[in-house]
Amino acid sequence: MNKKRLGSNFDDFLKEEQLLDAAEATAIKRVIAFQVAQEMKRRRLTKTEMASRMKTSRAALERLLDPTNPSITLFTLERAAAVLGKRLRIELA
Repeated sequence: MNKKRLGSNFDDFLKEEQLLDAAEATAIKRVIAFQVAQEMKRRRLTKTEMASRMKTSRAALERLLDPTNPSITLFTLERAAAVLGKRLRIELA
């Protein structure tokens, strides 16, 4: 039996409602926050120790780890990646 799709997909809906860009940005931020938190946990780094190694405040680290806070700079992301022995890779697609 051949089933045809009815309607559009969720991305189309978000685009029509002008919400797609915000939804994608939120999703990316959630993934970054999750990855940093998981790597900190794997390396047994406390937030205080991580912030100290990043040469930043704990508040700045909290913003990085908060998946709902979009206020994060590339410089902060690069420092976090370096402390965790990782490399930050960003690309336009």
